[in-house]
Amino acid sequence: MSHGKGKKWNWTLFYRTTKPEVIIEIIPHNKQRYETVGDWKRNKNGTLIIKVSDMGDKRYAMLVAIHELVETLLCEHDGVKEEDVTAFDIAFEKKRKPGNEDEPGDSRKAPYRKQHAVATIVEKLMCKKLGCNWQKYNDVVNSL
Repeated sequence: MSHGKGKKWNWTLFYRTTKPEVIIEIIPHNKQRYETVGDWKRNKNGTLIIKVSDMGDKRYAMLVAIHELVETLLCEHDGVKEEDVTAFDIAFEKKRKPGNEDEPGDSRKAPYRKQHAVATIVEKLMCKKLGCNWQKYNDVVNSL
């Protein structure tokens, strides 16, 4: 396919590798590394591992996974390190007062605040498309 002055564009429709690029695991909430419903980390081989707490509705788990995937891609693109995100989240959870349901990523001090905000927008769009009620979904997330 040629576009303009001899420039050629190659389009790849399918991409395969010998190792998985992303693994999404739905796990019991008490198996998370820290108090969270969604967690991301690259393993030593570079595979992105997303762990999502089981919430009884696969759509809810996938909404969290989508959020984590978008957040990861944006953080990596913008140079925000996973270690900094995790350290912030752990510190935020240690300081959390009973009844506080704030998201760590919404904090003005979060090193990934902008990336988290975009991920939440995508998550809300997908929630609507999947026919989920955002408030009910949030209530389930906050109940864990």
